Amino acid sequence: MTEDAVVDVPDQELLTIGAFAARARLSAKALRLYDRLGLLAPAHVDEATGYRYYRAGQVERARLVAMLRQLDMPLARIAEVVAAGDGPTAAALLGAYWADVEARVAGQRTLAEYLRGRLSGRSSEMYRKFAIETVDVPAQVVITETRHVLVGELPAWIGASLGRLESAARECGGVTAAPFVVYHSEVSMESDGPAESCVPVADEAAARAWAERHGRTWGTKVAVHPAQRLAYTRITKAQVAHPQIMAAFEAVEEWIAREGLEQAGPCREVYFADWEATGAQDPVCDVAFPVS
Repeated sequence: MTEDAVVDVPDQELLTIGAFAARARLSAKALRLYDRLGLLAPAHVDEATGYRYYRAGQVERARLVAMLRQLDMPLARIAEVVAAGDGPTAAALLGAYWADVEARVAGQRTLAEYLRGRLSGRSSEMYRKFAIETVDVPAQVVITETRHVLVGELPAWIGASLGRLESAARECGGVTAAPFVVYHSEVSMESDGPAESCVPVADEAAARAWAERHGRTWGTKVAVHPAQRLAYTRITKAQVAHPQIMAAFEAVEEWIAREGLEQAGPCREVYFADWEATGAQDPVCDVAFPVS
């Protein structure tokens, strides 16, 4: 008997892998792969021959797995969708996955456009879209949290860390200026910084007492930043996203060199607006470099 034969098992009619593959419009190779990945197990496996047999009712699941794989959905997420069955839960899982895909593609599209501009020699044209100014910042006492983080993890960490520090600032005399994030090294898909979230506070003694209590748990510390001049450009909420923000950083760097100035410290993002209350085109952030 071949593996493509049809057999009867008590109380249920089963299809061989060949017959089931024909109904599901898939290959036997694909069905063996789905079995190996734990996405679609046969209803019965013959102990003597190892042949796989399926129920006719498994056809829709097989087709669903195949279509989800065509969306490049990770195996773990396919398993979640399939386990949820038909209904709003499965639809919501698929919707969440596809929203992630569209966000990633949008970022890749923006990066491609940015790189196309650089490669075609239009960098200066892109940089002229940013208005660069300088501002003098007084000395500040800041409470900080430092983390090695990749670019995909950065938005969530910035929101969480600044939230923790702003809450802690109540014990340190209150917030005295806009919070900011300092990049001590590159943050990208391959490089993890580190990045440092900073919140200026009023009371240095209270801040040091707070850091003594929480430093080991959160990786926090207190620092006194000297007075300094910043060269900066103001960007919208939409422009904060990576890789859009790269053009803003490079525009400020190009302006500093053109003006004959020198970078006097690591770059930063200064968040002066309520992130949740602002729209995509509202100014929310200054991309800045200390200069001398």
